[in-house]
Amino acid sequence: MLKHEYARSALKLGLEIEQELDSNPYKFGMIGSTDSHTNFAAAEEENFYGKFPDSEPLPGRATSNMGDRLWKNWRLASSGYAGVWATENTREALYDAMQRREVYGTTGPLITVRLFAGWDYEPADITRADFVDIGYAKGVPMGGDLTQGPNGVAPSLMVFAAKDPDGANLDRIQIIKGWLDADGKSQEKVYDVALSNGRVVDPATGKAPAVGSTVDVADASYTNTIGAVQLSAVWQDPDFDAKSKAFYYVRVLEIPTPRWTVYDAKYFDIKMGDEVPMVQQDRAYTSPIWYTP
Repeated sequence: MLKHEYARSALKLGLEIEQELDSNPYKFGMIGSTDSHTNFAAAEEENFYGKFPDSEPLPGRATSNMGDRLWKNWRLASSGYAGVWATENTREALYDAMQRREVYGTTGPLITVRLFAGWDYEPADITRADFVDIGYAKGVPMGGDLTQGPNGVAPSLMVFAAKDPDGANLDRIQIIKGWLDADGKSQEKVYDVALSNGRVVDPATGKAPAVGSTVDVADASYTNTIGAVQLSAVWQDPDFDAKSKAFYYVRVLEIPTPRWTVYDAKYFDIKMGDEVPMVQQDRAYTSPIWYTP
């Protein structure tokens, strides 16, 4: 894929540009939206109407060679939604929230996610009914800026996620960090901070085992017998360097679920090619919080 084609690459590039020009042109928030050219909503796997007229439902749309795009329509993804944390449901409040980047995106499901960063969150804070008030009182929300804190103290991130009420359970919460090293080069690391089903991160590899899968491809179904209804964490950066600019954002993963290609295969009674992905893990991703010394 092309360098800087994805949001994470752009966020890292923004840190590098900022050290040269004292301004970050890629300090943006994250949302998700559909990209449909058919006047149909395109966010549901089991009701995916494609992105173009030649990718609307028909038996051969995923792999057929009936047009310039049609042969690789299986690469199209049904998504997504924009989440906006506004103070009220008015046009003014929605635009204010977008301007302060207090927004997040999903690849289709209605996952709820909140993110705050500060210097003195405690593990018990996330368990309180008023954790959102605590989040604002002690720190900044997604899209915000965190300035230098007390000497010798690493920032704490408080995150909460809940599943789509009509969708799949959650697999995990991850925090993605980007920063500038001592040579001014951008780096990145992914941390698993909350895991379902009692799993833990292997200290030797820094990775957690997969959640498993309940997807029945033949039946185009799955069950919520794995995963969690909600996940939360108060996480402190173990690799924090107070002199280094950084950003943090959250990614929430669902358990594996059938892709739209599975529903097509069952509905049209066809077999997909081996190259066609049939299972996916939908997700939500928040706007970053930037740390500036």
